[in-house]
Amino acid sequence: MNKRKVTFTVNGERHELVVEPNELLLNVLREKLGLTGTKYACGKGQCGACTVLVNGESFLSCLTLAVAVDGAEIRTIEGVAEPDGTLDPIQEAFLDSSAIQCGFCTPGMVLMGRELLNRNPRATEEEIREQIKGNLCRCTGYFSIVRAIKSCCEK
Repeated sequence: MNKRKVTFTVNGERHELVVEPNELLLNVLREKLGLTGTKYACGKGQCGACTVLVNGESFLSCLTLAVAVDGAEIRTIEGVAEPDGTLDPIQEAFLDSSAIQCGFCTPGMVLMGRELLNRNPRATEEEIREQIKGNLCRCTGYFSIVRAIKSCCEK
């Protein structure tokens, strides 16, 4: 297969990379850019652990080819906080609401929550549950995650 050059911005930093035409965005982020906050779990798009934002919309990076996001703006969990380390309000809410246990689902949950809040800052509990339904969490039972996102809607 012929390698291809792609250019995209990840967490505010522009990258030009040479990738295989069938190379997954997940692998590019983790292996070529060292952004390991995006998790590999099911590899089938069923758990949400690999969620990233592409042009502001959630994408499952385990199902997305790197060539498909050429020219895009990509945000991973590493890019949610401010460059000086100040946490995003949703990250603060996850901490304050004890919405983190093992932490494996947290990057995807935070990004899905951030996407929803960007689109609908006054989301209802039902809308929050609908937003995160594709992200699996084996630890929290979702209550604290929903509470964290909801607390951002109330501010």
